[in-house]
Amino acid sequence: MKKPERNPLEISSGYDLIDTHCHLDMPGYENLQDVLESSVRAGVRRVISVGIDVASSRKAVEIAALFPNVFAAIGIHPHAAAAAGGEMYQTLAALLGTNKAKIVAYGEIGLDYAKKYAPRDMQLRVFRQQLRLAGELGLPVIIHDRDAHEDILDTLKKNKPYPAGGVMHCFSGDSEMARKVIDFGFYISIPGIVTFAKSETMQRVVRETPLAHIILESDGPFLAPVPYRGKINRPGYLVYTAGKIAELKKTSLQEVARQTTKNAEALFHLTATKTFH
Repeated sequence: MKKPERNPLEISSGYDLIDTHCHLDMPGYENLQDVLESSVRAGVRRVISVGIDVASSRKAVEIAALFPNVFAAIGIHPHAAAAAGGEMYQTLAALLGTNKAKIVAYGEIGLDYAKKYAPRDMQLRVFRQQLRLAGELGLPVIIHDRDAHEDILDTLKKNKPYPAGGVMHCFSGDSEMARKVIDFGFYISIPGIVTFAKSETMQRVVRETPLAHIILESDGPFLAPVPYRGKINRPGYLVYTAGKIAELKKTSLQEVARQTTKNAEALFHLTATKTFH
C-alpha cells in the first residue's frame, strides 16, 4: 500500500492550523473523507465550510454535522444579491437553530464590483440587511470585498458596532485599509495569494500587520498556493500559506500556527477536536 504523502512543511509541534474559509460543498471535494484526512496529515485540523446562498449554507451545515472538525458559516454572497429577500433571511436564521454548536459565523457577505452579478445599490442593501441579521443572531461576519474597498469601509462604519467581531475574507487591501478593518474589531484573513511572486501589496500587509490580527484561509477550491497554483486547492495546502507568512514575518511556522489558531478560536469560538471521523 502506498504511504500517504507528507507535506514537507508538516507541523510537528503541538499546535495546529485552522482553515477559516473553504467551500467543501463545491466540485473538487467529492471524496471529503480523503480531503479532510490529508489535511490532518498536513497539520490543518479544523475547517470552516462557508455558504454563499441558502443551498450551499444548508450543505455546509450538513457537512459540519458529519465531521467533528468541520464547522459552518451561513450567508448570501453578493453574487446572489439579486435573489435575496426576507424569506431567505428567515431560512438562514432558522438554520442556525438546527445546529448552533457547529454554525460559527455569518457569511460570506459583502460587495463585489468586479463581476457585477447584481447592481451596486442592490448589493449594498443586501449587505446592510445581513450585517443587521448577523448582529441579531450573535454571529461574527465574514466579509467579501472585491474592488469595493471604499463602500465596504463606509458600510461597516455606518453599521457598527460588531460585538461578535468579524473578518475581512481574502484580504485584498493595503496596510492602511488593514488598520481600518482592525479598528472595527475585525481580523484580516490571508489566502494562498500571498505565496504568488507578484503579490507585493499583500506581502507588505503581512509584514506590517501583527500576527494577533491575522487568520488563515484556503478559499478552496480556489486560489491554491505555490507550489499547487492553478490546481484544486485543498485545506491541507494552507501550510504553504502559513510557511510564507512565517518567512515574511521572520518567525517560525509554529509561531504562525500558534497565533493564527488562537485568533480563529477566539473569533469563531471553535472547539479543539483533533481528528476527523
